[in-house]
Amino acid sequence: MGRHGGLQHGPRHDDDDVHDVDPVLDAEVRRRERLRDRLTRREQRDAHPHDHAHGHGHGPAAPTTPRTRLVLAALLGPLLLVALVGMAMLWPHADEMPDSLPFAAEGAEVLQVEATGVPDPASQIVDATLDGEAITVTVPPEVIESIGPGDQLRVLYIPEAAIYGSPYVFIDFAREIPLWILAALYILVVALVARWRGLAAIVGLVGAGAMILLFTLPALLTGQPGLPVALVTSAVVMFIVLYVAHGFTARTSTALLGTLIGLVFTATIGWIATQGASMTGTATEDARLLLIRADLDLQQVFLCGLVLAGMGVLNDVTITQASAVWELRAVSPLASRRELFARAMRIGRDHIASTVYTIAFAYVGAALPVLMIMVLTDAPGNVGWTTGQIAEEIVRTLVGSIGLVLAIPITTAIAALVVPSPEELEEVEEEAAADATGELQVVDVLADAGLRPDERPDPAAEDEVRRRD
Repeated sequence: MGRHGGLQHGPRHDDDDVHDVDPVLDAEVRRRERLRDRLTRREQRDAHPHDHAHGHGHGPAAPTTPRTRLVLAALLGPLLLVALVGMAMLWPHADEMPDSLPFAAEGAEVLQVEATGVPDPASQIVDATLDGEAITVTVPPEVIESIGPGDQLRVLYIPEAAIYGSPYVFIDFAREIPLWILAALYILVVALVARWRGLAAIVGLVGAGAMILLFTLPALLTGQPGLPVALVTSAVVMFIVLYVAHGFTARTSTALLGTLIGLVFTATIGWIATQGASMTGTATEDARLLLIRADLDLQQVFLCGLVLAGMGVLNDVTITQASAVWELRAVSPLASRRELFARAMRIGRDHIASTVYTIAFAYVGAALPVLMIMVLTDAPGNVGWTTGQIAEEIVRTLVGSIGLVLAIPITTAIAALVVPSPEELEEVEEEAAADATGELQVVDVLADAGLRPDERPDPAAEDEVRRRD
């Protein structure tokens, strides 16, 4: 006889090390897991019928209560509204744009030709064809060894340059075809591996690129303050990318909320670091050209770039942490929120360790020529490592890393609060299962789980288990 309403101990299960000492708790856990599995399969079919038909469905996620979804909407809705209002206020006007930089002198023409030989180092001339006609092209010494037969070259036709050897002057290589092939290969690989979700992410990326081209860059060129432009851009881009790639779910909303908070921290710390380290943003030739042609505050441009640089990494860690909490809830339906947070943070700490040096290495790769010049320059160490270009990369790395580290526990805590508790999970799943299949009796679920009648808890014993949970 059991100690709960005459319940007898059932046979031991090898994979139930925790629950075999209490058959009532064992039966309760089995019942909850059965209900959860039924509900998630039903939700997956209803929410993604096309994905289900083709085997492209997303993994099941624990459902959330209507109250939780309402709270998330109440938090994110005003933030989206503020971002859209800010974008409208900062939207650049065409008459405020600085004059365009001329690409070529008046009378010059940009053409594409095909090299038919290798350049002559002495004359710096290479044979080529233009629409089937043989011509010669003047090339600079730094690219002589890079040009070979069949290469597509972009040249500038300047009639006055004929006195120097040829009216056709090399500008750059024509790279459209290799870039299009690489882009097609990228889309193909993403589609094969990530399927519909990967393609959705590419669509979101296209939307983000349009946002930056149509709003961010023109806004900066018209002299709008960099920090508001960065925050508006980041917020709108994150709304687009996350919901398009991951769907309108509580898990996505949790990651979005964590990302936005992380962006605020990144922007705040970036502003303090920019002011404290006297970052002017004028360290490169491109920046100085902007200063001459557009008369911009390059410190604001630098600050905007700093925030945008941290946006993608923040998105990566927040969606990972939110997904980790949901998956932990799926495999541990009885775990407390504190337990979920602690387990997810163990994942987050590993993510912090790997992502921090990923950021550092990315910036090292981008600034490699600058670092090489610094090594070759005979200057005191404290001078070399604090020059403008190097200091800019150091500030970007450190500020982005701080924002990343802060975003992980914040997102994890939000996810642990948003993911359904054991009681909420049971309530939502029982209601959904009853709606799908009619009234669902506990005895039927226990029978499906393989329990004999003498192993099933009576109502009083089940109530006792719920009170203990």
